[in-house]
Amino acid sequence: MLASVLLVLLSLVRVVTGADDVTSSGTVSAALRLAVPIFLAGLGGLWSERSGIINIGLEGMMILGTWTGAWAGYQWGPWIGVLAGIVGGALGGLLHAVATVSFGVDHIVSGVAINILGLGLTQFLAGLIFNTGEAKALGGGPRQSPPVEPIGTLTFPVLSGGEVFGWKSPDALGSLERHHWFLVSDVAGILRGLTTGMSLLTLLALLLIPLSFFVLWRTAFGLRIRSCGEDPYAAESLGVHVYRMKYAAVTISGALSGLGGAFLVTVASPVYQDGQTGGRGFIGLAAMIFGNWRPGGMATGSLLFGYTDAMNVRGGGEAVHALLLFVTVILVAVAVWQFLRGNRMRPQVVTDLDRRQIRNAYLGGALAVLAAAGLFVWFMAAETVPGELVSFTPHLTTLLVLALASQRLRMPAANGQLYRRGEAS
Repeated sequence: MLASVLLVLLSLVRVVTGADDVTSSGTVSAALRLAVPIFLAGLGGLWSERSGIINIGLEGMMILGTWTGAWAGYQWGPWIGVLAGIVGGALGGLLHAVATVSFGVDHIVSGVAINILGLGLTQFLAGLIFNTGEAKALGGGPRQSPPVEPIGTLTFPVLSGGEVFGWKSPDALGSLERHHWFLVSDVAGILRGLTTGMSLLTLLALLLIPLSFFVLWRTAFGLRIRSCGEDPYAAESLGVHVYRMKYAAVTISGALSGLGGAFLVTVASPVYQDGQTGGRGFIGLAAMIFGNWRPGGMATGSLLFGYTDAMNVRGGGEAVHALLLFVTVILVAVAVWQFLRGNRMRPQVVTDLDRRQIRNAYLGGALAVLAAAGLFVWFMAAETVPGELVSFTPHLTTLLVLALASQRLRMPAANGQLYRRGEAS
């Protein structure tokens, strides 16, 4: 229901502003491509933190995945590169597990160390291997690998064109999109973006979201992992091998982050480059928090970040300018909801806690009104958004989403706590 309302609102904004890139198939395709490495990192964080281990080393594990994926990919093909990226990230996860589970190192300290190690190690190995011999002759250098053959793509016939046994099918969705009709063309553009030129690795990555939900919430193995994140001593009393579960979860976490890194060098840009991850591991961590440590919410947050990044790549200042109006309307809706929430929280007997909650609701509504007014004035006074702000949009979105989502979050109860077998009080 909410998604339908937002789609109608986005379509109205497109019609009013004329910014067709807001819902174009190219933007949607770019958003999905940009979101995949983010939600793979976020999915890795989800596995780790559901077992009680905070993992801010996702960025370093992703970096390890980019280097190992490129190293194996240019020699033996992209799918071997994907496997190597998974292994590289898993080794980073295993190192984090050894430090935090076996030696009791602070989770934040260990994660920061892995980020530093991943960056430094890959820079050293790139200069040592990619800048010599055959790798250098193929186009490698101290800051990049030789080109990696890209993974194949899939286009659905009839819906988005493509060929079936040599017959070139019509592009039905493309025809609808080009008419720029209200809502109809927007739906067609979104569907076309999801069914045109989709990488096979993207399809595999998308399947990992329901698979992770099934394993963590519908299997005994997943129940044991989540019990370790909620109360490891209670899990221990029921016969769960807590150390083993934590090791498995954190290693899987690293493998998923490494897969995100391999995606960057086999799909997004078929070459390893220094600094290629661009903080996606940290944004994936933010997406996981936004999603309240659940796969569906995490995927939604990742798509949001990928979409704002796609606005930077595809639409530029004009598309981001149109989003100002979209966000203005959303903020007005948030303000109305906060004021109504404050009115509903007026019990007959008012305690100090009730007063604070009511005050916070009204304060949140007032701030939303002020922000909406400021954005609307900006939208009316300018015709585009400066390029500097356009490039900062994904990071600003990360900050805003975390600020708005912070009131409804519930992390696993034992997340980040030190566990020692047999020390239950």
